[in-house]
Amino acid sequence: MQPLDLVIRGGTLVTATDTMDADLGIRDGRIAALGDGLEAERVIDAAGRLVLPGGVDTHCHIEQLSANGLTNADTWESATRSAALGGTTTVIPFACQHRGMRISEVAREYHALAAKGAVIDYALHLILADPTPETLEQDLPPLVEAGHASIKIFMTYPAMQLDDAQVLDVLAKARELGALVCAHAENNALIAWISQRLIARGYRTPRYHAVSHPRCSEAEAFQRLIAMAEFLDQPVMIFHVSTAEGAAVIREARGRGVKVWGETCPQYLFLTADDLDRPGSEGAKFCCSPPPRTTADQEALWRALALGDLQTVSSDHAPFAYDETGKLAAGQDPSFKEIPNGLPGLHWRLPLLFDAMVHGGRGGLGSFIWTTATEAAWLYGLHDRKGSIAIGQDADLAIWDPERTVTLSDAMVEDRTGYTPYAGRTVRGWPVTVLSRGHVLVEDGALTEAAAPGMGQFLARKAGPAAEPTGRLSPEFDPARNFGADLR
Repeated sequence: MQPLDLVIRGGTLVTATDTMDADLGIRDGRIAALGDGLEAERVIDAAGRLVLPGGVDTHCHIEQLSANGLTNADTWESATRSAALGGTTTVIPFACQHRGMRISEVAREYHALAAKGAVIDYALHLILADPTPETLEQDLPPLVEAGHASIKIFMTYPAMQLDDAQVLDVLAKARELGALVCAHAENNALIAWISQRLIARGYRTPRYHAVSHPRCSEAEAFQRLIAMAEFLDQPVMIFHVSTAEGAAVIREARGRGVKVWGETCPQYLFLTADDLDRPGSEGAKFCCSPPPRTTADQEALWRALALGDLQTVSSDHAPFAYDETGKLAAGQDPSFKEIPNGLPGLHWRLPLLFDAMVHGGRGGLGSFIWTTATEAAWLYGLHDRKGSIAIGQDADLAIWDPERTVTLSDAMVEDRTGYTPYAGRTVRGWPVTVLSRGHVLVEDGALTEAAAPGMGQFLARKAGPAAEPTGRLSPEFDPARNFGADLR
């Protein structure tokens, strides 16, 4: 038998469903053996520690041009180094089309950035802001065929927003191509209407960002998106669910058999609207859309995760520095409408969730792995390589010290925002060693020379079972009911 390249010895191996005390052997970047007494030239002693699958972060913005003309603070290198330090070994950020751009050119340019800078493996979502016939008929089919099997749309942000007819066009094309559609779903008119009233009355500080996104704007947009998706029998993923009402809409739809998936993010589980009410402009650090809500919403979202109404927790890492290049680009006293939306989160997602789920009684270790790695990989067609510990899987692993206590601080930040919104929070449990395809990127909590730009590989993928239609036709699409007309 060919010798092993590396053995992780003495740790407790944990997947979403199983726990075992065993050695883990790696060969050619993949898990090659599980057993006792495995030997290799290099051995990592994991005694007293947990060996878990590396995290899969399915929603993050890296080196992305935003509609406001600002580019995220992070490069591919800084973002993925930060992700590795937090135990994440796979990311799915966005190739973002703006109006007038060809998505084929955007994807090509974004691939070049990723290939140059990525430290860990990655796939890409395609953001469609300009679903012209050229985009849908010429550019999109070869991109999906090349392994970009998920499409993001916006139902808000005027520069990115699709109207309902355009949403239907994208859903129909995704169904034809076998791609999953992901959505930022809020009612733009509600947000714009109340924002205008707030600004006109002088309510302009960051705290009013939370007021400017009415709770009903989320639930209404969810209902509208789900109605269109159900009409066309096209599965959808709803991003960053923030309210109890939004989670309830998803629960009701899933209860009647609609194939709708949902995610939430740490900012909705650990922050509230009160965090925006800081002195001066400091609340700008906490401005994201949708905004953090209330402690009651936090409880509803945790319950939705436990019930399976929501499936994943992503970071929605959208880094803007707290200076004139980012959050304060409009000046030292910006109105809430002038503050770029987004929080850093790649580094902090897994430690926050480990502390809450493993030590805080929010589901346990298996649920932590399922939510942050296994289910995420399955939903986006990566489960053949990522998200679990099994023979043949990529050796993407995080070795956790379950008892290490860390107080989060701005001094720990490795991304280019310069701050963490979770500063001062103490977590128990930390990824001390992190491997990507058998390469040790993090050792004793610090990056190694192996964490080099360009080491990450592109993961071409099909959408997989999550994007497969249910087969239940709406009456309008059933030829048997419509004089033989097949409108699909």
